[in-house]
Amino acid sequence: MLKFTALILLIFLSSELKAQTWEIGGSFGGAGYMGDLNETNPVKVSGISFGGFVKRNFDGYLSAKLNYTYGTISAADSNSSNQQLRNRNLSFTTYLSEISAIGEFNFLKYIPEAGKNKFTPFIYLGFAAVNYKPSALYNGNRYDLRSFETEGQKKPYPNTAFSIPYGAGVKYNIVGKWTLAADIGYRNPNTNYLDDVGGNYPAKTTNPVFNALADPSGIKTGTYIGTPGTQRGGSNQSDTYFFMQFSVSYTFVTQKCYFQ
Repeated sequence: MLKFTALILLIFLSSELKAQTWEIGGSFGGAGYMGDLNETNPVKVSGISFGGFVKRNFDGYLSAKLNYTYGTISAADSNSSNQQLRNRNLSFTTYLSEISAIGEFNFLKYIPEAGKNKFTPFIYLGFAAVNYKPSALYNGNRYDLRSFETEGQKKPYPNTAFSIPYGAGVKYNIVGKWTLAADIGYRNPNTNYLDDVGGNYPAKTTNPVFNALADPSGIKTGTYIGTPGTQRGGSNQSDTYFFMQFSVSYTFVTQKCYFQ
């Protein structure tokens, strides 16, 4: 994956290629997740996302992009239609801060203002690093779940993960050198702790806050179902997150660049 990232950066910075233009833009939209608290809905948006990017276009078909995206994802068992999950009563909100290097391919030759195609579908693939911070509310206070080691870990799990972003979208030349795009892209990071759930219930301690964050099942009912050593989540697979976004960008197109 590191070799792939180095290749993207090399292409991005190369000054030898002809027919290249710079593009800058911003994005906004929603973020969502699949994992132990959402195992069935791959397009469920649970938070916002926004970011910015700088891109280098080469020939109307291929481009390389450096991208930053901030987003939030969340889920709560209390909203589930499954009584067993409502009894479990886990919840989380995770803040995502992602940097990615993306290779993009247009199905139609697309050059804002200078080209004949006003729109094109596109696909992309890349490499990303994401910093994630799960938290939960208890008695009106928000707590950092990672630092509490809620599954009895000997040390906190890493707060940075790596993934290969992949996705698809469509872009449209709204006017002049301005482009409006919409896309959805998924990430399968090398962690199962975006939601702080990846193993078994820990042993109870003398710390009531820890006990409530690790096993909140009895907060309202007084009956706790989290037997130490039993499975806390529903899956041992890595979590998935996605961004569903709109973006607006400006391309610095020159006549010399594409018709020399």
